[in-house]
Amino acid sequence: MNETALAADFDATIAADQRVEPRDWMPEAYRKTLIRQIAQHAHSEIIGMQPEGNWILRAPSLRRKAILLAKVQDEAGHGMYLYAAAETLGVDREELTEKLISAKQKYSSIFNYPTLSYADIGVIGWLVDGAAICNQVPLCRCSYGPYARAMIRICKEESFHQRQGYELLLAMVNGTDAQREMVQESVNRWWWPSLMMFGPADGASPNTQQSMAWGIKRHTNDELRQRFVDMTVPQAEALGVTLPDPDLRWNPQRQAHDFGEPDWEEFAAVIAGSGPCNAQRLEHRRRAHDDGAWVREAAQAYAEKHR
Repeated sequence: MNETALAADFDATIAADQRVEPRDWMPEAYRKTLIRQIAQHAHSEIIGMQPEGNWILRAPSLRRKAILLAKVQDEAGHGMYLYAAAETLGVDREELTEKLISAKQKYSSIFNYPTLSYADIGVIGWLVDGAAICNQVPLCRCSYGPYARAMIRICKEESFHQRQGYELLLAMVNGTDAQREMVQESVNRWWWPSLMMFGPADGASPNTQQSMAWGIKRHTNDELRQRFVDMTVPQAEALGVTLPDPDLRWNPQRQAHDFGEPDWEEFAAVIAGSGPCNAQRLEHRRRAHDDGAWVREAAQAYAEKHR
């Protein structure tokens, strides 16, 4: 079959809303778009272990330590699922890791902010993982089969993460005045970075339309951001916290919430590497990669011995 016929077959698969599988022919631009998106997603899961990992030993009870440890462990597993999905597109996991630690590939901007209090653990679960769920549930219907199938388990576990964060905050807001103040202060810091997680506004997002045409994405950045705001406002009211946006209000004509514009200059600076924790996050990942070299070498030697 010539390339024209192969391209027509690919287009028919996308038009029928069916799955593209690793052995199917696909345009090179489709493959590269998937590699970029899946790699960024995998890197985000791995880097995302850091902001919460350093609170495991400081969590206030054995139960809270176990919950946080399980969550961080889940994130490591998500990264491995996603690297495996990327490998079906012909890239090597080691290559992707090298691109991450050399800052040639990105990860989610949200993980470049510091966790300054224990309330941040709850707010990350509630807001950050809540935003992730809005982003990722539609990916279960992604046109690329391995990515879509990986997302099913990931989304189930992210749902647990969001619930444990909300449960922690519920306990804190029903605690002391100091705990309630800690939660509000944390919400103030994480609200806008959480909105930025969905990426730039649609007019400034060069890849969205093509990704939607290919069935990789199902909704635009702004659509997902709106869905997240509408989902989160009643949850904030139930917690008794205020979302730090003076423009946030219900619009009866749109049957949705109006809200303010994130600071896109801050977003661009964080993406470019100038966020509060960019250097720290990458240095930690480089050090972990270097420290684990002997394990990779031993595993390779063992595999060659038994080949």
